[in-house]
Amino acid sequence: MIQAGIIGGAGYTAGELIRILIDHPEADINFVYSTSNAGNKISKVHQDLIGSTDLEFTDKINPNIEILFLCLGHGNSKAFLEKNSFSDNTKIIDLSNDFRLTKDEAFNNKTFIYGLPELNKEAIKCASYIANPGCFATAIQLTLLPLAKANVLQNDVHINAVTGATGAGTSLSETTHFTWRDNNFSHYKAFTHQHLDEIKQSVKLLQNNFTSDINFMPNRGNFSRGIFATMYTEFDGSLEDAKTLFSEFYKDEVFTVISEDEIHLKQVVNTNKCIIHLYKHDNKLLVTSIIDNLLKGASGQAVQNMNLMFGFEETVGLQLKANYF
Repeated sequence: MIQAGIIGGAGYTAGELIRILIDHPEADINFVYSTSNAGNKISKVHQDLIGSTDLEFTDKINPNIEILFLCLGHGNSKAFLEKNSFSDNTKIIDLSNDFRLTKDEAFNNKTFIYGLPELNKEAIKCASYIANPGCFATAIQLTLLPLAKANVLQNDVHINAVTGATGAGTSLSETTHFTWRDNNFSHYKAFTHQHLDEIKQSVKLLQNNFTSDINFMPNRGNFSRGIFATMYTEFDGSLEDAKTLFSEFYKDEVFTVISEDEIHLKQVVNTNKCIIHLYKHDNKLLVTSIIDNLLKGASGQAVQNMNLMFGFEETVGLQLKANYF
């Protein structure tokens, strides 16, 4: 059994990570670090875990663990690693955006690999340090990468994606209060969302000659969790041509599924799946993807990466059923 540590244990992503790891047959949680909750039972904060674990938060770390998950706010992972040292044998998975871009991947003699398994699986298997992708970035990249691989992205890309309230984290703001979210809908960071940089980076990795615009409209939905993303662009081939590209690209991917039927969010909530649907209208290809922002978009993908790094079966601990009803 490998020993795991979690930093920033009070947030949504940490809560989902704990939920997965307490039942993972190959990993034990060695500590969950939270200075503001030290000494409190984890189930006091993550109340869905009552009766599932007696673990308590701690303000101490074990530097000799085998895997460390950083569930900190963006910009805080670098600061934490500068102040705290771990064994050379400790593998690290960071769930923030601190190391996702090529310009940021090298840090303190560590090189972070971008942890999208559908893109970098072989590199992840050999990696010691992983930058876990963003939630919007995961859902959107999985609509684009098969087209980029085939070198057929030749025009502007238009994306509209909606995320649930948990995408904003546990800290309250004006737009996360129930009274604001309930029966409400809005966009934010139009055309400028921070996940665009990692999306563009991955597309250019597979199709270096891509120079068109990626127009991304992120939206806030009045539901708790999940991302529903639609992408359309001009496509000269037939619908069957597109289906062949996607089926071939994802043929060995256990969590990415191509659906012949139209899809909806309840199919993926509480799972590590991404489900994709393709539709052709005139010369435009519409690709829809759905994920759980806290699982395939964060903690589930982090455990998927851990499984790959340690040579475990990729699906271990992640065979989760959707909350369909």
